[in-house]
Amino acid sequence: MRKTAAVLGSGIVSVALLWVAMAMAQNPNGKDLPTVVKGQPASAMRGIWQSRGYGYVVSVDRSGPKIFHRAGILCYAEPLKPDLDRLLGFYRPWGQGSIAFSNEQGETRYIFDQLKELPQACTDTAPWSQPRIAAFVAATFADYYPSFQQRGIDWKERMAAAEPSFSKITDDIGLFEAIKSLLAGIEDQHVRLHANVNGQKLHFSPGEGPSLSAARAIVGDKMMDKYEWLPSYRRDVLDTILQGKGHEVANQKLYWGRVGDIGYVNLLSMEELSQSEDGDKIAVDAALDAAIAAFGGTRAVIIDVTYNRGGYDSVSRRAAGRFAESERLAYTKVAFGARDVPPQPFYVTPSKRARYLGPIYLLTSDVTVSAGEIFTLLMRALPNVVHVGGTTRGALSDTTEMKLPNNWSLVLPMEVYLDREGQNYEVRGIPPQEKIDVFPPQNLAGAHARAVLALMEKIRRDVPAVENPR
Repeated sequence: MRKTAAVLGSGIVSVALLWVAMAMAQNPNGKDLPTVVKGQPASAMRGIWQSRGYGYVVSVDRSGPKIFHRAGILCYAEPLKPDLDRLLGFYRPWGQGSIAFSNEQGETRYIFDQLKELPQACTDTAPWSQPRIAAFVAATFADYYPSFQQRGIDWKERMAAAEPSFSKITDDIGLFEAIKSLLAGIEDQHVRLHANVNGQKLHFSPGEGPSLSAARAIVGDKMMDKYEWLPSYRRDVLDTILQGKGHEVANQKLYWGRVGDIGYVNLLSMEELSQSEDGDKIAVDAALDAAIAAFGGTRAVIIDVTYNRGGYDSVSRRAAGRFAESERLAYTKVAFGARDVPPQPFYVTPSKRARYLGPIYLLTSDVTVSAGEIFTLLMRALPNVVHVGGTTRGALSDTTEMKLPNNWSLVLPMEVYLDREGQNYEVRGIPPQEKIDVFPPQNLAGAHARAVLALMEKIRRDVPAVENPR
């Protein structure tokens, strides 16, 4: 699934040049500095800040941060006490009266402008009734959702039609149904609503794509849903593709093996390879160390992300670096609607560990989503990679999760990713250079294994054998 952006809204205010000069004197090389010093927020970041994009205001004093969510004319304080280090781990000065926060060094930068005081909307103490919460959700999508144009949705028209009905919402069931109705037709894997109504947990998560939907139908001679499909997929990989000689590692999220003179790696996820994001990087390193050591003398390697459900972009970059000969721009990203914020570039950088620099075939499908799609952008930037398979899901942006005033959780994307050529693949997905039907809906059982074995035969026809293989 993926990476939740742990940041914060949109605004303007200038402050004295003296503040900037002092901050730059503290940080003359523009390096990221830790936001927490000796258990307290760094002095340079204390104050009231409003982000460009994302819909957040943050107030920081000696005791820590207070987070507000802002959309339209509405604003409220985050119900849960935030963890400053988790949300805003590092900072650097960013021009006059502005600051850039990031969760990790080198990761996504979130630009904030300093305010003299909290916006009036954030001091409003009016109760958060169900109609008011519905209005806030509508305003949040109006301000920050990036893909209405691609989806052919006129949000202003939809809001105008829905708002009169908000006043008729009298309970939480009515609120949940109203939000579902408001979001109808947004088939986005990164849009989610999690609610607790009278002790019952309710979830709304559209956009699973055609192959996962087809998996709910008959596969072979039995009914199979998307959760039962994964064990079948696993058996196909280990028993049919790797002929019982493969390796299942990284918390059963990575398979690899060698089939004659072709190497094979299957990444199911860019998260949960261990117990933490740092642990995930260690796990993917260890797995690829072993795989690359075994791939000497192969014609090519297939990297299969046809069932990759996403995770951390940082893990995607870590894995992609094992196949890169030189550093290359892979993509840029920026918050939707962020004023005067240049898109931030991200590169695929050669790993300092063992690398495989021979021919690579990257295999994707419409299940490939989120950080799996970021991995696709990274790999497509490499000259030794051919992208084959199916078009990816089309849900690339990080997600931002907010706790609504009633403690429900709302998740949505708020960013625009562009590939190295400036193409936006949100909604439409990343098309392969060579199409292979990996998951035909009418013949799903075993189709993936057949597609991989056919690709191996094609490689043996098209790619010369390596001389003197070791």
